[in-house]
Amino acid sequence: MRILGIETSCDETGIAIYDDGEGDLPKGIVAHRLYSQIAVHADYGGVVPELASRDHVRKTIPLIKEVLKEANLTPADLDGVAYTAGPGLVGALLVGCSIGRSLAYGWGLPAVPVHHMEGHLLAPMLEENVPEFPFVALLVSGGHTMLVRVDGIGRYELLGESVDDAAGEAFDKTAKLLGLDYPGGPALSKMAEQGTKGRFKLPRPMTDRPGLNFSFSGLKTAAGTVIRKEIALQKAQGNEGMDEQTHADVAYAFQEAVVDTLAIKCRRALQQCQLKRLVIAGGVSANTSLREKLAEITKKLGGEVFYPRPEFCTDNGAMIAYAGLQRLKAGTDADLSFKATPRWPLDTLSAV
Repeated sequence: MRILGIETSCDETGIAIYDDGEGDLPKGIVAHRLYSQIAVHADYGGVVPELASRDHVRKTIPLIKEVLKEANLTPADLDGVAYTAGPGLVGALLVGCSIGRSLAYGWGLPAVPVHHMEGHLLAPMLEENVPEFPFVALLVSGGHTMLVRVDGIGRYELLGESVDDAAGEAFDKTAKLLGLDYPGGPALSKMAEQGTKGRFKLPRPMTDRPGLNFSFSGLKTAAGTVIRKEIALQKAQGNEGMDEQTHADVAYAFQEAVVDTLAIKCRRALQQCQLKRLVIAGGVSANTSLREKLAEITKKLGGEVFYPRPEFCTDNGAMIAYAGLQRLKAGTDADLSFKATPRWPLDTLSAV
């Protein structure tokens, strides 16, 4: 079976075709395209929902045509159409939902609405080294930070989540305080590579109490306090502001605090669930420091960490196609209506 996947939950338009290897094509991603709207939103310092929706309208159909051409397939060669139905920006979701459902109807194919975070959670399944169930998953991105026990597709137990800012959101906001351009998270991580360990010390929020929830708004505030103090100190000395090394040192301290916090909670979750396999996914899972730290803690526990390649850490159509195919095999076929669900708890999904 092969399926078309459409991702339009935020500011990236992702299209892909995935084949399960039971037909005339080898198993895996047949073709994929990803268009990022970074240039569209850069002047605003963040995603503008209306502009995101309009750009999805312009890009989705052309990208679908490109993917079909690259794969040398026609709609008649497909077995279904999957599209992100939530969570995300409601306008952006509606674009993907309406296009996906309409194409499925026009082509006479099943329509499969997909949960965006289930797509991220299953993204490591696109790799050669596939984790076996059960495992603990850390889903960490600009909009979500959560720990989930995964016993199978659709068999999810929420262990903990952020009570305020997601980790990726805190990265972006702190980057903005440092004067970095949008998107700030990757820029902050790159700047941190030049930072000095130990110059600044920032808190590891909610690690001194039991439980697996996260909180990153206070960490962002603490980083802002350090930045303001350093700027005031430099101005008192007759300088215009912080030098490059101080910027890098603050970035290092912030990233170290986020990574340590995530690692402490992951270790706690693995021990609580008595599991040794850890999956990390979502945009922040591409962070090199985070990967190294989680590899270190899982090794100490006698386990292993799994993650998708960097291009599939951010939003993409391949993860939606893969998740959609699992749902299609389980009999999912939406009726002619379609619904965008901007808020959609992961643990409400049905088991496959």
